[in-house]
Amino acid sequence: MDIVKIIETLNACHAPSGNEREIAQAIQTLAAPYADDISVDTLGNVIVHRKGSGPKVMFAAHMDSIGGIVTHVDEKGFVRFGAIGGLHAPDLAATPVRFQNGTRGVLCVPESADPKELKLDDLYVDIGACDEAEARSQVTLGDTFVYDTASFVAGKRMVAPYMDNHISCAVLLLALEQLQKSENDLYFVFTVQEEVGLRGAKTAAFAIDPAYAIAVDVTSADDELGSKHTATSKLGAGAAVKVMDRSVLCHPSMVRKLNALAKGQGIPVQGDIIKAGGTDAGAIHQSRAGVYTGGISIPCRYIHTPQEMVDLRDVEACAKLAAAFAGAALEG
Repeated sequence: MDIVKIIETLNACHAPSGNEREIAQAIQTLAAPYADDISVDTLGNVIVHRKGSGPKVMFAAHMDSIGGIVTHVDEKGFVRFGAIGGLHAPDLAATPVRFQNGTRGVLCVPESADPKELKLDDLYVDIGACDEAEARSQVTLGDTFVYDTASFVAGKRMVAPYMDNHISCAVLLLALEQLQKSENDLYFVFTVQEEVGLRGAKTAAFAIDPAYAIAVDVTSADDELGSKHTATSKLGAGAAVKVMDRSVLCHPSMVRKLNALAKGQGIPVQGDIIKAGGTDAGAIHQSRAGVYTGGISIPCRYIHTPQEMVDLRDVEACAKLAAAFAGAALEG
């Protein structure tokens, strides 16, 4: 599978938290050739199963994205909205957006707003309507929207909306493709509602009851201009083996195992320690009596903005490391 084509396919889907049906269907189609069976649970998690007689191993990559939800339409036809997940007002001015029904618009900032004090409540969506009646014929309260920005390749890097976390879904799909055979009982889970509280991972981990788990997600890059060094990984330095974030302290044995596999197979790796943010690992490692949990992260610049950047070499390294762990000898 081609990374760029996967991202373009997934980004064409409407997938804000709580409304992941389109992307779930796309992922099932992409994963089908490499699965023994695929199921979708009550919350909407897509569970791709590769059967084995060994211990249960769960991989998790969330397929939901941040977005907005319509809360009000004013008399001039402008659309007010609430946040789904972590939106940051200064990042959003003049960003194009699209609704599930195909309506498009742009996020706007009133001229009277103070840029230094800009909040989400100051912003609105202009869908080109002349008045409230016309606007309400195009959108209704409760409709959701996502970024409608383009994706492109720049050198060895790719820029696109929703690298968080479509790029990690791509990693799991590539790992499934690369995996030859394994004694482990493997569950590749594409989770829902991570951006609003790790909800899908919680129910999936409870149902699967894995012995081991790997959460795959993006991580903040420490190489942006003016970095305050709240993270440790850099673009182009390889797969980032998670040690800690705000949601989890990864089990030391999992950190050692991932680093050893990378060294043994010549996969470039680096450490991942971030002072803020979390992943599905936060919910998984606390499931039932506890799960040996680690993380494989893709360094990413400009997270939660309409244009996020990753290095395609890091993506390939992460897929190889995930496949290596899936095929590794693990104690039952």
